[in-house]
Parts: sequence; structure tokens; C-alpha cells
Amino acid sequence: MVASLAEAAVDVLTTADPRDKTARSRAHAVRWRESVAAGDPMPVGTAAPPDHPARPDAPALLDPRDVPRRRPGSRQGRIALLHAIAHIELNAVDLHWDIIARFTGTPMPRGFYDDWVKAADEESKHFNLLADRLEAHDSHYGALPAHAGMWRAAEDTADDLEGRLAVVPMVLEARGLDVTPGMIDLFRAADDAETVAALEVIYAEEVGHVAYGSKWFHFLCGRHEHDPKDRFHALVQTYFHGALKPPFNEEKRAEAGLPPDFYWPLADR
Repeated sequence: MVASLAEAAVDVLTTADPRDKTARSRAHAVRWRESVAAGDPMPVGTAAPPDHPARPDAPALLDPRDVPRRRPGSRQGRIALLHAIAHIELNAVDLHWDIIARFTGTPMPRGFYDDWVKAADEESKHFNLLADRLEAHDSHYGALPAHAGMWRAAEDTADDLEGRLAVVPMVLEARGLDVTPGMIDLFRAADDAETVAALEVIYAEEVGHVAYGSKWFHFLCGRHEHDPKDRFHALVQTYFHGALKPPFNEEKRAEAGLPPDFYWPLADR
């Protein structure tokens, strides 16, 4: 039994098997919530997260340029898309536990930990929803190669909590808000109602994860007397490799606390 939330985070990060990783993630989230509800929150504590999370032998991780492209309109293309999204969700599990363990030296309110535990729990659910859909299509997570660059944002921002919040939830997860409606339409056109239902759950809950990033980014900007918009632009230009890609889902981004003047000046026009 882990003694602190930071130790729970490291337990998840050092577990390789995806189903085991997500089961541990969800169990630790339950324990955290129950301790908070009982009025005796688990201590945040300290622990040393690994530089890279444990991963299974498969999928093979390739340079993004080497990941095979498949037409999304075909059955195999839809399987490849599900596999890619599952890979993103598994990385998100680790990213959210990593932010808990890596930045314990920065004093933060308990609500910060409430939010990221909830996000990690939901990402664990999302991975399992997608892994189940892959298995329903006679495939599985690990059957195809995957993107090796997913952890780069964590490496680049390992010493900068504001940078982590700017790049991971406010750029990478916000991109999910832009592209998920099109994926839902794709699976709806293929009469895959179960995958549509899974993606709709993911879409609704990802708004909250982007919102957590925006909330705590603004909190830290207030603490350090930074202008949030200017600080966001500077951090994204420092840590994010490339321009932001329109079209943007302006409605959902606004719902998550991201106004257009944050991202449009950084867009690839």
C-alpha cells in the first residue's frame, strides 16, 4: 500500500502493462477521493518519478514520420485510428500522474491534486473504452506501431510547471477538442455506435482536462504576476515544436477557458 499520492503516481508510472497501469490508476484515484471525503486526505508526499514511464514491449514506438498512414474510411484505417487514440489516452494517464509526482516542490492547493487525480482516472477509463473497441474489432492495443514523440512534452517541461500546463492540457489536449467531432462523424458513418458512444464520453470529459490546465496556469500566473496571455505565448513558443493547427473548436475551447487570443496568434495560417 502506497503511503502518499506521489508514491501512488510513481506506482502508475512504473507499471508497464496498460490494463494493469489503468487499474492501478483508478484504484489510487478511488483511495484519494475516499480519503478526502472522510476528512483525512492522503498526504501528497514526495517521490521521484521516472524520466520515462514504463511501457509494454508492444506497440513498437516509431518516429512520427515513420508511422504508417492508413485511409480512415476503411475498416483497417478505423482500427488504426482507434489504436492511435488509445495510445494518446495511455500517455495522458502517465502525463497526469507525472504532474502530480514531479512538481511536489511547488506548493499548490489540494484542488490541484483533486483535478489531476480525476483527470488521470478519466484518462484510464478512456484507454479501456478504446482498448475494448479495438478488441471488438479483432485487434488490440499493441497490434500496430505508435508515435514515439508523445512523451517529449513531458521531457521538455520537466522543470517548469507553467510550461507543462501550457503545453500538455492547453495545447495538446485542446487539439483533441478540435479533432474529436470529426472522428465521431467518421465512426457514425460506419454505423459503429459503440465507438461513437466511447468517443462522446471522451470528448465531454476532455473539456474538463483542458479547463484544469487553464485554471492552474492562470493561478500560477497570478502568483508570479505574469500576464497569462503573454506568458502562454512565450511558453508555447519555447516548448511546443511547431505552430498550432486550425481549424479550432472555438466553442469547446472557450468552455475550457481558452479564449481565441491565446491560440490564434500561434496558429499556422
